[in-house]
Amino acid sequence: MSDDDFTHVLTGVGPRLRALRQARGSTLSQLSENTGISVSTLSRLESGLRKPTLELLLPLARAHQVPLDELVGAPPTGDPRIHPRPFTRSGRVFVPLTRHLGGLHAYKMILPGRTAPEGGRLEQKVHEGYDWVYVLSGRLRLALGEHDLILTAGEAAEFDTRVPHGFASAGDQPVEVLSIFGAQGERMHVRARTGGSSQEDA
Repeated sequence: MSDDDFTHVLTGVGPRLRALRQARGSTLSQLSENTGISVSTLSRLESGLRKPTLELLLPLARAHQVPLDELVGAPPTGDPRIHPRPFTRSGRVFVPLTRHLGGLHAYKMILPGRTAPEGGRLEQKVHEGYDWVYVLSGRLRLALGEHDLILTAGEAAEFDTRVPHGFASAGDQPVEVLSIFGAQGERMHVRARTGGSSQEDA
């Protein structure tokens, strides 16, 4: 890793720490209690005024329940040119798992604890594409047109994104979701199924 690459990794740690904390609905004071790191140090880390060290990052990784390499934005094993950078939209953290221009795109999403009143109507959007979502942990509230569903860990849903849709955590805890999205309406094709003879889907 060059000096420029190393500097780039370090400068990205602060915003990543802030995004993870906010996605979990945690305050600096609560994180301080969980890690034993002072509020002022945590604030300086998130703002980039304090250099991240292993001594600081290890308790933060445990508190956020993420691998250490996710905190520092280390590239996954495989193609060294792929450097997924988490980003935040509307309080949700998105971790890109693919980098290419066409076809399906995979993301890990972290949605903060309940942001809508229980039983209240979720904001729904419509756009081109097709989405497949799988709940990794927590409870996901998925609104599809007139339908309002609750998905738990291990459950999945797929839908045409031209149907009005919206989603949020169904509880007070964050929910982690795997999303595979085809912007041009691309869909996954199941090539084999367990428990029976294999089959191909066109």
